[in-house]
Amino acid sequence: MRRAKIDRATSETEITVEIDLDGTGTYDNSTGVGFFDHMLDQLSRHSLIDMSVSAKGDLHIDDHHTVEDVGIALGQALTQALGDKRGIHRYGSCHLPMDDAQVRAALDLSGRPYLVWNVGFPTAKIGSFDTELVREFFQAFSTHGGITLHVDLLHGINSHHIAEAAFKAVARALRQAVEADQRKGDAIPSTKGAL
Repeated sequence: MRRAKIDRATSETEITVEIDLDGTGTYDNSTGVGFFDHMLDQLSRHSLIDMSVSAKGDLHIDDHHTVEDVGIALGQALTQALGDKRGIHRYGSCHLPMDDAQVRAALDLSGRPYLVWNVGFPTAKIGSFDTELVREFFQAFSTHGGITLHVDLLHGINSHHIAEAAFKAVARALRQAVEADQRKGDAIPSTKGAL
């Protein structure tokens, strides 16, 4: 049962995250940040990870704490759901086009968090959403999920398309990485014997 539930409460946010790695990509995400909900929906749908995120944050200040803390909780949920990572592919990658934008994502569920982020946005905002928060989310997610994550914008001129392509590319790479490796059974995918 590769499922997890994380409850995270601070003076800035209250968050509940539930995931099922063996789902079909169903989602129920409500953070109070419309564009971010749309991106979380894409992350779920294209990774085939069932996802429910409920967040109440200090949005009267800005969206930063909510977005970052959801990334933390999702990373923690992924770590919990993967357990010792027996039988998974571990690695995943995707080149994803979305209209004018193309984003490449590659990741390793190594337990060694590291983010390489080569994504620039032509605008500071998508609607009322700060584009810099896309990186903040993936930084928190990779750190608390123990993910080595590389995301590169190959080209793009529309900030909405760039952000959405990034979420979808990471989702597709994550889908590959968490799936069962039929050839290796329940082996841990490392010569070290542990991840």
